[in-house]
Amino acid sequence: VQLQASGGGLVQAGGSLRLSCAASGRTFSSYVMGWFRQAPGKEREFVAALSRGGGVTKYADSVKGRFAISRDNAKNSVYLQMSSLKPEDTAVYYCAADSTPGLSTSLSRYDYWGQGTLVTVSS
Repeated sequence: VQLQASGGGLVQAGGSLRLSCAASGRTFSSYVMGWFRQAPGKEREFVAALSRGGGVTKYADSVKGRFAISRDNAKNSVYLQMSSLKPEDTAVYYCAADSTPGLSTSLSRYDYWGQGTLVTVSS
């Protein structure tokens, strides 16, 4: 599966942004989907994951209550709604697909990655 992330940009602290990730192929609904991010000079980290059917989610503590992951299997897309953004949310955000069951926070579990979209939060 090929993934294409979009929706990044520059936003002021406290603002909102919605990221999208479009997937190719007809088996999108068979993948657990995740969002990760990588800030300058830091390692890539887990942000959120969503089950195949969209009913189960997992979030990093740093974004819990502010970010929401969702998917539309009919449109082969996954989304990340980000609210109450902070300067420390500044990073390149990546969507990823995991072909195994269960919601993993580990980068190594994800088989496919999008190219990333940059989110910059100004103070």
